[in-house]
Amino acid sequence: MSYQQSLNNKTILVTGGTGSFGHQVVEKILEVANPNEIIIFSRDEKKQFDMRNEFQNDKLTFIVGDVRDKDSVTKVMKNDVDYVFHAAALKQVPSCEFFPLEAIKTNILGASNVLDAAEEQNVEKVVILSTDKAVYPINAMGMTKALMEKLMLAKARSSRSETIFCGVRYGNVMYSRGSVFPFFLEQMQRGLPITVTEPNMTRFLLPLPVAIDLVLFAMTNGENGDIHVRKSPAATVQHMAEAMRDLFKPDTEIKSIGIREGEKMHETLVTREELMKAVEYDDYYRIRNLEKIDYDKYFSEGKSVPVPTEDYNSFNTRRLSLDETKELLLSLREIQEALKHPIV
Repeated sequence: MSYQQSLNNKTILVTGGTGSFGHQVVEKILEVANPNEIIIFSRDEKKQFDMRNEFQNDKLTFIVGDVRDKDSVTKVMKNDVDYVFHAAALKQVPSCEFFPLEAIKTNILGASNVLDAAEEQNVEKVVILSTDKAVYPINAMGMTKALMEKLMLAKARSSRSETIFCGVRYGNVMYSRGSVFPFFLEQMQRGLPITVTEPNMTRFLLPLPVAIDLVLFAMTNGENGDIHVRKSPAATVQHMAEAMRDLFKPDTEIKSIGIREGEKMHETLVTREELMKAVEYDDYYRIRNLEKIDYDKYFSEGKSVPVPTEDYNSFNTRRLSLDETKELLLSLREIQEALKHPIV
């Protein structure tokens, strides 16, 4: 069954639904399917007001609430929800680094509230959204997202409900909240230098529509404990900045400011250990976590299996040239719209 058919006559809950993901997944679902209802659950009433006016669709229900508040999550889940897309999170690395307890409250405890409420209401499926920063994490944002994944896996192993718990993991979503590209554009518009951390640093690049397709694929095909990982090309930070400058042609320089606290030179999407149990397809990896783990035997038994020599990261994936980076940027409607207003 295609995801279009799966979504027909269903009630879908999107936590953090007023963000970049929420906007586009709602747009996609309304375009290809006929859901019963899409519930947008978030704490930002202004963004809800704007989104309500933007869509003007009576299939959308807007509920103000916070995933940190267990009661509000439990209440919204009682609306005969069939599918949950859990996108609510603190995603900015600097914010999480300086306020780690806030990241814990949202990314870990908030996720736990969503998973528990979904189990209690016996929803059909929950898909959590994770990030490459959750793999071998070195910053608070990545650490909290990694623990969110562990909560999902624990729920998939232990839940007695019929709910399927699975997830997706992807790299930098281009032009989403926190993406470097709108930041570069703002710097150019203000006549400031384009600042990069380390020119040779690499990052995965994924257009948001591709990320949406992965989430909807996981919703249709994901089994308990699965984590779907979209393969993606990568580019150096220098090429990302040069591509933006070539497209918008501002009279400005590119300035290196050095690696900041909590940043890696290269990001990883699948660990060596995960590759041992992953199924590889043309466009993605499916990390299988179906095997029952016996808590008592965990202390005394292991498995003798070969470990891959390297993980799947932004250094060894397909590297985009400068021209390819520009071509990918030009595929984004946000860039297309911005180019209609030249920088003077």
